[in-house]
Amino acid sequence: MAPRKRPETQKTPEVVLRPKSKRNRSPRELEPEAKKLCLKGPGSSRRSDSGCLWAGLASLRVPAPCSSIIRALHHYKLGRTSWPSLQQGLQQSFLHTLASYRIFQKAAPFDRRATSLAWHPTHPRILAVGSKGGDILLWNFGIKDKPTFIKGIGAGGSITGLKFNPLNANQFFTSSMEGTTRLQDFKGNTLRVFASSGTCNIWFCSLDVSVRSRVVVTGDNVGHVILLNLDGKELWNLRMHKKKVTHVALNPCCDWFLATASVDQTVKIWDLRQVRGKSSFLYSLPHRHPVNAALFSPDGARLLTTDQKSEIRVYSASQWDCPPSLISHPHRHFQHLTPIKATWHPRYNLIVVGRYPDPNFKSCTPHELRTIDVFDGSSGKMMYQLYDPESSGIMSVRLGPLNNSGRKQGPNLPY
Repeated sequence: MAPRKRPETQKTPEVVLRPKSKRNRSPRELEPEAKKLCLKGPGSSRRSDSGCLWAGLASLRVPAPCSSIIRALHHYKLGRTSWPSLQQGLQQSFLHTLASYRIFQKAAPFDRRATSLAWHPTHPRILAVGSKGGDILLWNFGIKDKPTFIKGIGAGGSITGLKFNPLNANQFFTSSMEGTTRLQDFKGNTLRVFASSGTCNIWFCSLDVSVRSRVVVTGDNVGHVILLNLDGKELWNLRMHKKKVTHVALNPCCDWFLATASVDQTVKIWDLRQVRGKSSFLYSLPHRHPVNAALFSPDGARLLTTDQKSEIRVYSASQWDCPPSLISHPHRHFQHLTPIKATWHPRYNLIVVGRYPDPNFKSCTPHELRTIDVFDGSSGKMMYQLYDPESSGIMSVRLGPLNNSGRKQGPNLPY
């Protein structure tokens, strides 16, 4: 009797989901794709250019989540896995939660666009927002009480920088086009004026504060940077750039390390202990376009810069002279738009930035949406895009962004 032929092993058919043709698709048809986390099969490839968008949304690759965070922690405790591997697993789990993100609350308190935002360092449900008219909203969205509203001067009073006082939870610092950098309380009282130009032709564009060094640093629209102590004493006032200083940032781990960004197309690195003049910078990092921001990573090891066109850069603090990692991304600037600034996630190695679609961008697609884009800080790959049709404005500021009609979205990405 002939042996029975064994049946061949059946292979599970591979299912590939393909988006419908993009021909003549309207934004309404595209919006549902923006709310889904789409995965691509192992054989797929992906452009490193971030302009992929809606055809590219289907190609966003997010690694499979760890089967158990508890197990991963246990393996780390036993020495079976390294700290970077554990961090990567936690980051992957966070990325998978983004599919459930929706707008939680909204407020539209201003008659002009929102220009700055700060989260309270010890009360994560308290948010401060500044407007182009100098108004400031203090909003505790965890309670039903009416938010505190501090009226500004109107035209010419734009809040350009906003930061809570780390030494007093009921105070905050502001820089403004009114020509001052000051400390205020929650009632709107001015407690101390750190810098005042005394003229409407010079105003302050940025500020940062260090608790450890007990200093305040602020930059103006003609290239000057001023360093003061928390008592208001001026330590030095130097012209460090040829044009407006758009951003100043102190390193969170080495607070004597200062980065300044300017529309003169440079970012400069300074040692506050050795500043003697405009030529005493440690490094000058030239850019192709004016620069909106330069932010140190939470561990202080890298610097993230955003220009006013289509380039995001990541520099390594240990190798300033080496070419930076480049991310192509549309966020062009114009006069009536709050400058878009890419930001680090406070815990994970992720970069978060608002997208302003540009028809001249090489990978622009029809009906491209104004998303919040999340990139991997090491590879520069797009990891996810957040979008909600209830708020289709351009997202300009921080992790809890604002659009340019003055509306605020919250809460921020959790950490």
